[in-house]
Amino acid sequence: MELDSIECVSTTDGGIEEDEIHHHHHHHNNTNNNLHHHPNHTHHQFSSSKPNNNNNNGNNGNGINGSVVGPTAITPATSVHELLECPVCTNSMYPPIHQCHNGHTLCSTCKTRVHNRCPTCRQELGDIRCLALEKVAESLELPCKHYSLGCPDIFPYYSKLKHEAMCTFRPYNCPYAGSDCSVVGDIPFLVDHLRDDHKVDMHTGCTFNHRYVKSNPREVENATWMLTVFHCFGQYFCLHFEAFQLGTTPVYMAFLRFMGDETEARNYCYSLEVGANGRKLIWEGTPRSIRDCHKKVRDSHDGLIIQRNMALFFSGGDRKELKLRVTGRIWKEQQNPDAGVCIPNLCS
Repeated sequence: MELDSIECVSTTDGGIEEDEIHHHHHHHNNTNNNLHHHPNHTHHQFSSSKPNNNNNNGNNGNGINGSVVGPTAITPATSVHELLECPVCTNSMYPPIHQCHNGHTLCSTCKTRVHNRCPTCRQELGDIRCLALEKVAESLELPCKHYSLGCPDIFPYYSKLKHEAMCTFRPYNCPYAGSDCSVVGDIPFLVDHLRDDHKVDMHTGCTFNHRYVKSNPREVENATWMLTVFHCFGQYFCLHFEAFQLGTTPVYMAFLRFMGDETEARNYCYSLEVGANGRKLIWEGTPRSIRDCHKKVRDSHDGLIIQRNMALFFSGGDRKELKLRVTGRIWKEQQNPDAGVCIPNLCS
């Protein structure tokens, strides 16, 4: 079902001017959203950067499609690294490492894929373990594969994978919810990607005032209506607003995600408010990190949820048209060293 556009009136902190922005809704299952990728997005390699001991949400300007240059002090020996590379999938091999009678090796995952035949000499593999290579791997210490993005740590070979899965310097997935976008990168790169490729609206300031308008709200199925990016406190936040079915009840939901890791997201709070006719709903919480996918946040109901009948009541009139005004603000929790409590630090 093709949905109508939504009018969004945004006010920045000054509250002097209002921008009218018209957005088209996107079905969650719609993978063809005319996404325009920059030519740089074809190859997902990360550009070089000097290692940085400060995480800073990965904000070191690294994007996609560049050569990887790491610190020479921790670059592994090429010959040993090649020995531990599976010839089929080219990934690093972990026990059990298999070999054929001629000594050619491959990983356990690829052994089943090649139907127990050596991909190099075509001899039958059998069940021979390459214990010597496994012992060599045990003695190695290697840099995290995200060292070009700033991770300075070195790990034993068999601990490396576990760290890389949770490394705070690992790239982020695109937070756009209207399509299955596969672009990854650091925060500055994704901000440019959202603006240039997804045409997401960018606003500066920690307060906002949005009006969502829908002419036939009773026709709405699961749809993502709006993504707006806010820049404040030197960070970026994604404001989502959408409609979906909560059980059998049609609802609207607004929530905020932080463009950075979860530990950093806990330093911020936000509030959302909607109301009319002497009634008001207020939500206050901590933004979720974009490490948590959009669907996970939505399905956990971690945000302001408004039933459709209540939303139409707030809209006034004959309740046939949605005119919902959502206001909110973002602030930073700042530790008070004397009292040992957190106090809000509002942006100016």
